[in-house]
Amino acid sequence: MKVTKKQAQANEMITQKSYDVASGFETLLSLPKAKFDETVELHVRLGVDGKNADQQVRGVCILPHGTGKTLKVLVIAKGDKADDAVKAGADYVGAEEIVAKIQGGWLDFDVCITTPDMMGVVGRVARVLGPKGLMPNPKSGTVTMDVTKAINDAKAGKVEYRLDKTNNVHVILGKVSFGKEKLIDNFNTVIEALIKAKPAAAKGQYLKNVAIATTMGPGLKLNVTM
Repeated sequence: MKVTKKQAQANEMITQKSYDVASGFETLLSLPKAKFDETVELHVRLGVDGKNADQQVRGVCILPHGTGKTLKVLVIAKGDKADDAVKAGADYVGAEEIVAKIQGGWLDFDVCITTPDMMGVVGRVARVLGPKGLMPNPKSGTVTMDVTKAINDAKAGKVEYRLDKTNNVHVILGKVSFGKEKLIDNFNTVIEALIKAKPAAAKGQYLKNVAIATTMGPGLKLNVTM
């Protein structure tokens, strides 16, 4: 694969195998920029075996400075809860008719929230929403009677972290334009959440590899261990 001039320049600027958190973010933000406001991502390899039910890692946390992305929120609810969703600023609100729309291929939303009584209806599109990471789940706070709080959390910068098949967690930390301090605040929030979520069955080093990267840039390894 051909390496662009900017990529080659970025690779030359990474002079260490790993960085402390502060210098890592400083270096990341000093690399050649794309023509758009790139997303900053966190990738963490955990010392767990996700094949075991007692070593799953999944949860949510609210980034103090948000993600920099405006999320489109869908709420599947009826009656008073649908009214609450409209008042709270949901982008789309509906019931069976919106599930039928999803069955027809519509997926123009980033978060799907529903009430427990509607899970039977939402289950009709589980095979569509699941692979996209959009299926409502009680653990992520998206199956709830308090739709107002769920919408507010989503709009405020709630991110979900979950173990993938290779025991890695991937989380958006914000945008390059946030600057070092805000990105580090968001980073610390996610790391603290991951540490709190450590399964009791996990043995040995837990945070095995921690890296940050921009959308178009190379990854930088950070010295964060546990």
